[in-house]
Amino acid sequence: MLTRLVIHDVVLIEKLALPLERGLNVFTGETGAGKSILLDALGLALGGRSEASLVRSGAAQASVAAEFQLDEKHAAFALAEEQGLSAENPVILRRVIAKDGKSRAFFNDQPISVGLLRQFGESLLEIHGQFETHGLLNAGAHRGLLDSFAGLGGLKAKTGAAFADWKEAAEKLARAQSTSERARAEEDFLRSSVQELEDLAPQVGEADTLAERRTQLQHREKILDALTAATNALDGERGAMASLSLAGKSVARVSDKAAGLPDILASIDRAANEAGEASHQLSRFLAALDAEPDALQRIEERLFALRAAARKHNVQTEALPEILRDLQARLALISGEGGQLAKLAQAAAQARHAYAKLAGEMTAKRKAAAQKLEKGVAKELPPLKLERAQFIIDVVPLPEEQWNAEGADRVAFLASTNAGTPAGPLQKIASGGELARFMLALKTVLAAADPVPVLVFDEVDTGIGGAVASAVGERLAHLAEEVQILVVTHSPQVAARGNHHLRVAKRVTGKQTVTEVEALDKDARREEIARMLAGSHVTAAARQAAESLLGEESELPTKKRANKK
Repeated sequence: MLTRLVIHDVVLIEKLALPLERGLNVFTGETGAGKSILLDALGLALGGRSEASLVRSGAAQASVAAEFQLDEKHAAFALAEEQGLSAENPVILRRVIAKDGKSRAFFNDQPISVGLLRQFGESLLEIHGQFETHGLLNAGAHRGLLDSFAGLGGLKAKTGAAFADWKEAAEKLARAQSTSERARAEEDFLRSSVQELEDLAPQVGEADTLAERRTQLQHREKILDALTAATNALDGERGAMASLSLAGKSVARVSDKAAGLPDILASIDRAANEAGEASHQLSRFLAALDAEPDALQRIEERLFALRAAARKHNVQTEALPEILRDLQARLALISGEGGQLAKLAQAAAQARHAYAKLAGEMTAKRKAAAQKLEKGVAKELPPLKLERAQFIIDVVPLPEEQWNAEGADRVAFLASTNAGTPAGPLQKIASGGELARFMLALKTVLAAADPVPVLVFDEVDTGIGGAVASAVGERLAHLAEEVQILVVTHSPQVAARGNHHLRVAKRVTGKQTVTEVEALDKDARREEIARMLAGSHVTAAARQAAESLLGEESELPTKKRANKK
């Protein structure tokens, strides 16, 4: 609830600290006393438009602070946490306006933007009247209000979760399809690359081995000459083999004649064996050189092919076997991805079906609640002198691309105040008190569903009197059992219903005119209502009539008047 409104230097208000109470707070006073200034000031604290003309003449700045006591679960606390603001009761919205019209905004003395101040204000208070309206006139809030009226909180949460699941499944499918499309686009490249590398069959370490072999072949003639000379030195008539054989025979003839000669003979034999092995290796090497006259060309071609493949894949030749394995794996994925895509598509379809089923339940319950709400408002309209008015709730299916976590419908509150005229948005149906009364009828039916805890009605009784004014007062009192109400009124029938009566008056001191607000006790209240009945000259009959009106109010069921206090 709004517990206090503090105003400094706004138009005719010099300094005012206004306490407010639960239930119905009524503001009365003569025309021009300054009741509209109070609403302008309140609007400033809620993020309304600021103007330099609102600063009292001679003052450096104007300021307004609205103090609220809120339930700990109120949306304002969640918004504050989201914005990184410290929040605790009481919640104070404050606005300071300089003489040039520029303003600053505060939430519990923490600087915030005017836009954020407006968000806080819209969650805390609605003004319905001749000059300023929001809340129910905000089409974006209609679906939420209907859902609250229908008690769809649990189903709405399930629908939101199903929507999130559907979107997640759809995104997984979209990503997989995108990956598949990219893979298919490169499938030809993959197949040709795999075929080329499989045909090439690169081996680990092959390039180094080939490079060494090529180096040998590039010096083939020199190697042949050297090896031929070495062979001759070993196998020639005077070569090492013949010399070692002769040496062995010579030592063998006398090996038993002296100690140590057998060891020498053994060494000569070993040397002859080593020379024989060397000669054998030379022969094989020479034979291999002679057997591959085109080996160098083949090695060059092989190295060229390996290096060309490495350049194509932007790797070293050593990595080609690994590249082949990677390309083979990617190609295998493409071949097998159809089954995976089918699974993802099935999961997305199932998630969509689950969401659509819940959204369909939401639609059905919304339509049923819409009919109930329409009937409830229709009953409220005739007593408020709106017997020709119609209230229609339009539940329109959204195209699939606009489905969201709150369902598959758009909800709009429409109305018509004259027979034969088409229904239109609430804010276009009427103006002034007629619109305020229409909103009162709607608020009366929606009282328990609307989360805004404070309502302001500005001259909701314009153009009415008698039984209609009494009906307005009765509905305001009934609505005040659910939420705090502030009403600016010229109707004694409405004023008599108030739980807290404040009189707005102008006072002239010297050359200065100021607006003041006074809380009325029982006697003062009777006198004020008598003035509203009789005019400037209050008669005994008027006082008696005022007493009668106040007596009717006191006869309201005690339980109702005490409710919500």
